[in-house]
Amino acid sequence: IWGQQACICPVPERARLGCVHQLAPQMFLPGHRGISQAAAKIDVEFDYDGPLMKTEVPGPRSRELMKQLNGIQNAEAVHFFCNYEESRGNYLVDVDGNRMLDLYSQISSIPIGYSHPSLIKLLQQPQNLSTFVNRPALGILPPENFAEKLKESLLSVAPKGLSQVITMSCGSCSNENAFKTIFMWYRNKERGHNSVTKEELETCMINQPPGCPEYSMLSFMGAFHGRTMGCLATTHSKAIHKLDIPSFDWPIAPFPRLKYPLEEFVKENDQEEARCLEEVEDLIVKYRKKKKIVAGIVIEPIQSEGGDNHASDDFFRKLRNIAKKHGCGFLVDEVQTGGGCTGKFWAHEHWGLDDPADVLTFSKKMMTGGFFHKEEFRANAPYRIFNTWLGDPSKNLLLAEVINVIKREDLLGNAAHAGKVLLTGLLDLQNRYPHLVSRARGRGTFCSFDTPNDAMRNKLIAIARNKGVVLGGSGDRSIRFRPTLVFRDHHAHLFLNIFSDILADFK
Repeated sequence: IWGQQACICPVPERARLGCVHQLAPQMFLPGHRGISQAAAKIDVEFDYDGPLMKTEVPGPRSRELMKQLNGIQNAEAVHFFCNYEESRGNYLVDVDGNRMLDLYSQISSIPIGYSHPSLIKLLQQPQNLSTFVNRPALGILPPENFAEKLKESLLSVAPKGLSQVITMSCGSCSNENAFKTIFMWYRNKERGHNSVTKEELETCMINQPPGCPEYSMLSFMGAFHGRTMGCLATTHSKAIHKLDIPSFDWPIAPFPRLKYPLEEFVKENDQEEARCLEEVEDLIVKYRKKKKIVAGIVIEPIQSEGGDNHASDDFFRKLRNIAKKHGCGFLVDEVQTGGGCTGKFWAHEHWGLDDPADVLTFSKKMMTGGFFHKEEFRANAPYRIFNTWLGDPSKNLLLAEVINVIKREDLLGNAAHAGKVLLTGLLDLQNRYPHLVSRARGRGTFCSFDTPNDAMRNKLIAIARNKGVVLGGSGDRSIRFRPTLVFRDHHAHLFLNIFSDILADFK
């Protein structure tokens, strides 16, 4: 049994990046080479007791279904087929009857677990049937209660200073339309009180300036903002996303590559962040000279798809100041970090800024896509930000109930606490197996670590899956954790014991 151990990190704000302020007492379990105690289980009525494996994964039924689907479309990315009727809480059940602890949650998209009773109850209420049966074209024919439901759902968790919201169907279209919003805002600033000219109206129809101005969005190497055409110009995480697709000449800044453990590399990391910020300013100036003005900067609070890359809160504060200095719109992409997984509802809240964003995009755990924005970014005419569905009222209804559950069960506090248990355990595994685990880092349950290479990462994920744990990859060699908000301490201990045994078996 360990005693309390004080954190030696000299920069407290960076504790979330790979150190914890206090290591909780832990004990070794009989029969395990594990590191984690068996935490007292909190009863969750819809959760299972643990993994239960019947076949390898993918099993025979999954392989047969993969063959069927592959005859219709390229199904090579499919891991296995699922039985969602039997999946509950933190556990995903596949079509072969394997029950797995899911720490990936549909690429970070399940907020309060599978088959949550509160959501099932919501769907069973007769007064909600119309919302699920009749999907309106919201931009022209919204239901009577649409504004009221937006206030109950999205606006109840609106980021500070962002009073306007537009719903969308996914993360990519959220970012795509957020880019358009920033471009229109910037052009309106330049135009001032002048009216749109005849030349602008004519040239925009043939994709030429001045109607189509040569604006750009500055993004960061390692970023992922979506796979649609505009978003793809700001996505720089994997070549497979971009190969063969025409794109825009938009500026790409380096994202800080921090060294771990952070307390040993304070000076080096400060210099790395300063280098990246200097490059941001240089690019803004360079592209202005090229007549491709940087109208906006887009960034993730934690780069997710690109390798779970962190930067300090101070980095984001300084980046925000650069955006203001140069008159750029500042877009924070919280598609993956939003919804509570970092211990705050929005990850950017950790930065401590009075004015952290002009526009903020969301999707995944938020049930619906969309973006918040300041009043001054509001479209000045109908149909400028528009599509047929503009989201789905049924998703707002579900989100309102998700928010109720988050508040009722203090799931933000739970994410912070369970995340500390998880990160503490990962740091211990890193100490004991440094040849397999390195750069353990995280904020809330949004944790990750590096493996030696891509092949080892994929092997560890496959072994874990066959031991009853679903994990996800990130970047070129990271394993990332994206559990639900109902992931508790005992789930973290369960995973740590299973994974410790896996690592111990490597020679």
